Amino acid sequence: MRLKAKPLGLDSGGRSVVVLNKDDAGEMGVLALGRVRVGFGGRELTAIVNTTTALIGSGSIGVCEEVRRALGISEGDELEVEPTPPPKSLHSIRSKLRGKKLAYGELLDIVRDVVEGNLSDIEIAAFVTALHAFGLDLDEATGLSMAMVETGNTLDLDRPLIVDKHSIGGVPGDKTTLLVVPIIAACGLTIPKSSSRAITSAAGTADRAEALMPVNLGIEEMKGVVERTNGCIVWGGSLHLAPADDIFIKVEHPLSIDPLLLPSIMSKKKAVGANLLVVDIPCGRGAKVKTIGEADLLANDFMELGGRLGIKVRCAVTYGEQPIGYAIGPSLEAREALGALMGDRAPPDLIDKATDIAGILLEMVGKGDGKALALEALRSGKAEGKLREIIAAQGGDPGVRPEDIGVGDQRFTIRSEGSGYVLWIDNASMAELARLAGCPRDKGAGILLHRKIGDRVKPGEPLFTICAERATKLQQALEALEDMRAVGVGERMEMLIHEVRERALAKRAVPLDR
Repeated sequence: MRLKAKPLGLDSGGRSVVVLNKDDAGEMGVLALGRVRVGFGGRELTAIVNTTTALIGSGSIGVCEEVRRALGISEGDELEVEPTPPPKSLHSIRSKLRGKKLAYGELLDIVRDVVEGNLSDIEIAAFVTALHAFGLDLDEATGLSMAMVETGNTLDLDRPLIVDKHSIGGVPGDKTTLLVVPIIAACGLTIPKSSSRAITSAAGTADRAEALMPVNLGIEEMKGVVERTNGCIVWGGSLHLAPADDIFIKVEHPLSIDPLLLPSIMSKKKAVGANLLVVDIPCGRGAKVKTIGEADLLANDFMELGGRLGIKVRCAVTYGEQPIGYAIGPSLEAREALGALMGDRAPPDLIDKATDIAGILLEMVGKGDGKALALEALRSGKAEGKLREIIAAQGGDPGVRPEDIGVGDQRFTIRSEGSGYVLWIDNASMAELARLAGCPRDKGAGILLHRKIGDRVKPGEPLFTICAERATKLQQALEALEDMRAVGVGERMEMLIHEVRERALAKRAVPLDR
């Protein structure tokens, strides 16, 4: 059937989507969420169908921006449209829904169709849900990792040894990467760090780094930065590295499930050519992993999967029961990280964690006392100098100072009502308050802690300050705070956590920022 194109000016989240009049769809025997092959100018693609009785008249076809760009379509162009059968990967998804183990070829078909936009959100959600319900063994995790690498870009660095680090996330204020990358690069190792933006947290590493320098680099730009400086900190979403992962995460997030954790992380490390990797697994109340036993089991899986992919992996099980440092939010964290590199009142926990992780990497390449070498790179100023090199190479101002990084001027300080010690800090509440204040979109929003666990506090002394760029956002955070208990203060740990008087739906959020 030949139909006239009507560009809709709508992005469809990476999918190839068209809108057909119901009469035309009925004549072709296509239902909503079915598929058609669309051809124009010698090119063609498969698109998912939506139907309408009013938006698009008979004889026309509405095309989303993805289809318009791919085929070079203009208003009124005649397109050849014909029904096409569902992709064969659907058979594999149905098999997984019945609990069947999938082979590499089946997984590759699924991942390729996800990347090419041949599967609808419902079909992708069915696959992710099946992985959650039936699990994926290490053979499947390996197959998924390789399939995700094969369907995206790879970073080709002509260097024999490439190292990397990654955190599974879940702890607010974890700006460790902003220290580890320059420490490692200053010690002569190559560390091409691609990072995520925040999904459920106050700031992803890419959000923090963006307060210092541009992070939306292409793959060749990333390569140039690494070749000049030994390191980089860039947003993975602009690199097309294992692009299926970003699509899977969009499905996992609203479902609060994370069955693709291992292949998600390891595929991106394989794509940048990493030989050695340290995985940070924060552990404790408020972290994604609650117990040391769980953390050790997860570490075993990372090391086994790494071995199958040709990556030597070590894992650092770290303390995750409170935020890292005192700053939460993109600009606040960038300020704190830069100040720590400059030796300006560096938070002890931030320095300890960063040098521990950097030290493990250094020892993996045979450099002796890794932690001591990492501390020396900090104290000597070599790490600060290296970060400034990276900032310049990525297009930022190498002379930037902490006070140059803007922070929201709408502020409110929460003070202690009693005396005692800070007994606990609720990570989830801190992340939620920071997001309500505007994070990560408003770079200057966030939370500045004045006390950490174990600190003595008197009545009226500050516990934390909420910062926002807009008064309305600050008010939202303060209203939410009325129903929260974000910080616990007392002379001793109380045995009663809280009383449940009526049935309530328990909230469980899985942090998916990677």
